[in-house]
Amino acid sequence: MLPGSILQQLTARCRQNNRSLNLGVYYKNTLIALCHALEDFILETESKPIVLAAFQQGKWYLQEADRYGEMAEKSSDIAILATSDTTWAAHSTSQKENVFLVSLSPEDPVSQEWHLMIISPTYTAMVLCQELSDSDYGEAGVPENDLERKFYGFWTFEPELVRETLALTISHIGEYDRDLQQHLSNCFSSMNAEFGHCQRDDLNAVVTKVVDYLHAIHQDSPMAGEGRSLDDNLTSNEVQAYLRMAQLIDGADATNPNAAAEVAALAEAMGQLLDLPAWQIKRLRLAGWLHRLAPLQGATQVSDPRSKAQQDILQKQGLLPKASVLRVMPQLNAIASIITYQSESWDGSGQPKGLSYDEIPLESRILSLMAHFQNCTVVYREEGRENPLGEALGNCQEKAGTIFDPKLVEALALLAMGMQQGMTLQNVKPKISTGLWLLDESVTSHPFDKARGKQSPATL
Repeated sequence: MLPGSILQQLTARCRQNNRSLNLGVYYKNTLIALCHALEDFILETESKPIVLAAFQQGKWYLQEADRYGEMAEKSSDIAILATSDTTWAAHSTSQKENVFLVSLSPEDPVSQEWHLMIISPTYTAMVLCQELSDSDYGEAGVPENDLERKFYGFWTFEPELVRETLALTISHIGEYDRDLQQHLSNCFSSMNAEFGHCQRDDLNAVVTKVVDYLHAIHQDSPMAGEGRSLDDNLTSNEVQAYLRMAQLIDGADATNPNAAAEVAALAEAMGQLLDLPAWQIKRLRLAGWLHRLAPLQGATQVSDPRSKAQQDILQKQGLLPKASVLRVMPQLNAIASIITYQSESWDGSGQPKGLSYDEIPLESRILSLMAHFQNCTVVYREEGRENPLGEALGNCQEKAGTIFDPKLVEALALLAMGMQQGMTLQNVKPKISTGLWLLDESVTSHPFDKARGKQSPATL
């Protein structure tokens, strides 16, 4: 990373505070899709955000200037950072009162970065990347095709990271224009004060839009079907979109902020206890990380009332996706089915299909039990109960034969016994910047369906 760049400064701060960033490599066409999705969301909301964008060179801004003219009508302020172009200041968008151009010096490390930062009273979003140097490309050299240019960085919806990065960027703007720095700082402070006091925008819509754009650019690109690495980069980012959504949901839950990682670990341990094949355990782990993206029908049947109250809060904040959100991406259809049917009950009283017994996919039965056990354990521990694990198990045992598969509850008793005796589970959070490894044919399909000779509920 270039010393003095925004990405380098943020990374250094995070290291000092023992925080980690999900850094990865992104192709240019992937970044175009990400930015266009986030920009379109500005046009569709009424939140009037502050937008800071770094375009490297003025000529790249000119390609998007009309689009940014539309965004200016829906934004509080827009600041564009790039090395100047002979005509960029003459474009009509640049003449708008709330659009500010910052002409970077060619020696400024920020001139090698591609940024889009959005902060409003109702949501935050950011793409923060730096182009690879000639030496970074190695022996292959700088690619001839513009779409294959590579950038190092990350994208996120996390408010704290966006705020911190935006503050760094405003400070950098001050090296060129102190008056603009003061203006943006004042607007930033006002917006920060409002954040959290308004109903959050529907981030499910943002995630879906990101995936839609990645799909579209994947299909329309002249490189589609030819560059496997480009295809993989797009697919990886589609998975990342959902993982980031799950991360937001956990982060907004003050009482159970580690639910995704812990449910994934429990589901994986259960899969190993049942001696399931590796592909099924891998699928359980991904379903565990994403299990809160469920439609949540019937959740009150198995969840503690306080969990239901938290769900109501998340719903008001726009953090609970609709049932179809995962089905936008075909590679996640199997995972979507597992998550959807976790609200079915063993006796057929659940939702959405009223399936019973072995009609319910095995992974859905496991996920349902593990999510409930994890939530009860957290609640009982917070209440200061003497044996939260044992009482959480007892709660599950009371529901065996009605809500949960009795055989799975018996297996859970063995797992809980091991945990009480000191066995620890690795609650490893996924490395969001490399989402592709989570997907392969065995994870995204059900090989046993053909053997059954009929369509399983898991593939509906």
